[in-house]
Amino acid sequence: MADSNFIDYVKIFCASGHGGAGSVHLHRAKYVPKGGPDGGDGGRGGHIVLRANPQFWTLIHLKYRKHVKADDGEKGGAALCHGKNGADIYLDVPLGTVVKDAETQEVLFEMVEAGEEKILCKGGRGGWGNDHFKTATQQTPRYAQPGEDGQEGWFILELKLLADVGLVGFPNAGKSTLLSSITAAKPKIASYAFTTLEPNLGIVSYYDDQSFVMADIPGIIEGAHEGKGIGIRFLRHIERNSVLLFMVSAEEDDIAAGYQTLLNELQEFNPELLVKERVLAVTKCDLIDSEIENEILPTLPKGIPHVFISSVNGQGLKELKDELWKALHKE
Repeated sequence: MADSNFIDYVKIFCASGHGGAGSVHLHRAKYVPKGGPDGGDGGRGGHIVLRANPQFWTLIHLKYRKHVKADDGEKGGAALCHGKNGADIYLDVPLGTVVKDAETQEVLFEMVEAGEEKILCKGGRGGWGNDHFKTATQQTPRYAQPGEDGQEGWFILELKLLADVGLVGFPNAGKSTLLSSITAAKPKIASYAFTTLEPNLGIVSYYDDQSFVMADIPGIIEGAHEGKGIGIRFLRHIERNSVLLFMVSAEEDDIAAGYQTLLNELQEFNPELLVKERVLAVTKCDLIDSEIENEILPTLPKGIPHVFISSVNGQGLKELKDELWKALHKE
């Protein structure tokens, strides 16, 4: 993964700016030798703000930016002059970014709407100048507030891809081939396992200029939830998918058992994934004939829509789109 541009996990240190101190100043003029207090307030420290930008699809721009520090607010001045606020720092992140406290692992918030802005570290408030502290009995206060400290800490940013349909299958099940067949995506395709080393997205065109987004993640093997293979690194990407398309090759000895293995891995990783709509695609059907299909049919899991497909000759792809569209719009 060293040469990959797809970065879906970064850990960064962020520190907002400190507030500027309030000013201690007494008004002086040619004919006003003993004027009252006129110290201005300090400026606010700069915020660290995350902004959801749909033009970004990876966190690579933050990979080498480990420390982010906003400017401090300026001190207040004479004549009730307010100190300048520290400049805010905006960090653009892709839609689907989850922000966690690195120490507690607590999820702080998620970025799911384009243009959405969230303050990660709030800048310190500026201190009041001595003008705020004058009273009837204390008309020339010679003290002011210091500025508040900013916030700082280590944070984890994790990307969960936003897609309508997520492809779930063993390595070399034909997921990338399907994605390249029905979308404009060009994932790497080869006849060996773990060809896909990072998620790929594609837009599937449907009738009347309608479409939906499909996501291909690296293949899952038995024990993936325990860290086997590389699928565990990307299982979180299907947490945001509305429909899961399970893909099992017709070359498998027991297609139903293969489907159940995939289902078990998802359940062990996150049981909530099982409430999503599911469709089963039996792939590489150009390698078998209709007689074998009829033998396989009774063995398939009940209650799950299924389609026999071949991304090579186009068999069943139209029916597959119909089933996925139906699942996406199921009430």
